[in-house]
Amino acid sequence: MVYRPENSVDTCQCCGTCCTKGGPALHREDRSLVADGVILLKNLFTIRRGELAYDNIKRQLIHTTDEIIKVKGHNGSWACRLLDRQNNACRIYSQRPVECRLLKCWEPGEIETMYATKRLVRKDLVGDVEGLWGLIADHEERCSYLKLAEWVKQMQVERDRQSAARIVETINYDIQIRKLLTERQNLAPELLDFLFGRPLEFTFAGFGYEIKRTDGIISFVPKISA
Repeated sequence: MVYRPENSVDTCQCCGTCCTKGGPALHREDRSLVADGVILLKNLFTIRRGELAYDNIKRQLIHTTDEIIKVKGHNGSWACRLLDRQNNACRIYSQRPVECRLLKCWEPGEIETMYATKRLVRKDLVGDVEGLWGLIADHEERCSYLKLAEWVKQMQVERDRQSAARIVETINYDIQIRKLLTERQNLAPELLDFLFGRPLEFTFAGFGYEIKRTDGIISFVPKISA
């Protein structure tokens, strides 16, 4: 997270503020950190192509054009999971990701230049895992945010009921594949956010709708602005 302090500084104060603003995105240079177990897959999540996410450089919500793998927050907060909050220190400081090494809150130019380049993607990490990558690729195709965006547009502009039905079917598939893999294939639930991205029943809010489940039936309604 790019953070510009109110008071001008020219060296890191080890205040931990940047770490509380969100975990870093990973780049190809960070692949060895995952391969060597310094950063575990359970501590990562994937922002999929087309998903609504906050851009740290542009400082606004955008629909992403590329896949992004990030370190999860701590207990539902934005604070990086690798931050030791008691001691206000990074747990893997000597082997921290490239974004963390380049970040200088007083001079953000270097990280702004590399921020969206050479990002690590799921295929780099699990593309050679037989069976697993096929599931990920199939999920990505069936649960594409680009398709969802098109169906939402057709539903809103053309009042197309078939598009609405496709949206419900897609969200239900996302729910069921996660349930199947954890209950029948003993896949650790904490890996799902990395393997398949965050659940659609939550991220679909980015299209302006709230998902409801009533007696196992999926539906969605427009979000009410505060």
